[in-house]
Amino acid sequence: MGRRVVVTGMGLLTAVGNDLASSWKALLEGRSGVRRITRFDPEEFATQIAAEVKNFEPERRLEKKETRRQDLFTQFAVAAASMAVDDSGLGLPNGNGDRVGVIIGSGIGGIATHEIQNERYLDGGPSRISPFYIPMMIPDIASGVVSMRYG
Repeated sequence: MGRRVVVTGMGLLTAVGNDLASSWKALLEGRSGVRRITRFDPEEFATQIAAEVKNFEPERRLEKKETRRQDLFTQFAVAAASMAVDDSGLGLPNGNGDRVGVIIGSGIGGIATHEIQNERYLDGGPSRISPFYIPMMIPDIASGVVSMRYG
């Protein structure tokens, strides 16, 4: 028989709330987080709605320096993991870090980072590209950052 897994804490960043309590309350009330897209101008697209996370303040969970080196999707992952650790009451990283795991499903990482770096390249050449470009956009970096923080 395989080892048992226990969910000891949860953390959520959703289109209806920036924590577990507000997200759960909104879901029970049947509220939708789908609205007109705000992160870019969707005017030319047939679909102009999405379920965006709103009012996210990364500095509540991450150091300012970290936020400059992470794409928004990684900030979301680290913040949600931090909330889950707090919710668990395990007091990490007090010797339990090697017993903690994170599962992140992502088809692509930081597409916004890719777009910004591509613009920099087109405007100023290769020397304008950030050395953090690849680490900021690859999908599995979020798991790595969370593991380094708590592992």
